[in-house]
Amino acid sequence: MDYLVNLSLVTPVPDLDARMTTAGVTIRRALAPELELVIGWIREKFGAGWASETTIAFARQPPTCFLATRAGKLIGFACHESIARGFFGPTGVDETARGEGIGHALLLASLLDLKAMGYGYAIIGDVGPSAFYERTVGATPIPNSAPGVYAGLLTSAD
Repeated sequence: MDYLVNLSLVTPVPDLDARMTTAGVTIRRALAPELELVIGWIREKFGAGWASETTIAFARQPPTCFLATRAGKLIGFACHESIARGFFGPTGVDETARGEGIGHALLLASLLDLKAMGYGYAIIGDVGPSAFYERTVGATPIPNSAPGVYAGLLTSAD
């Protein structure tokens, strides 16, 4: 099921920014020369589908992919405008860095970018952890949204 986020209600969270700083985590927009490194990391940790979607986010100008790094090492990513206009995702955080608020910080970076682009609402496609999105950004389910934009997705080249 897809979820809807009212972007007029999404604002920066200074306490979360402070937590990231204290934890040594930097959230920033991806840079084109990082494409191969980031796509390889995503393919290894999250699969080919997310790697493909992230490639599209890198192709936009400016890229619509945000990275979380610590000590020069990639630990998370979030994209938007990759599967469809106004959509958030894919996003993921390395298992070793989960529970630190990094996913929330990446989500906010992407949603605030969508807001700056002029969108009033964002769609989170095929939501997994619905409680997280409901709690952090007030996301609500979109009735009759399944199977959504992923309907008919190829799963094999055979």
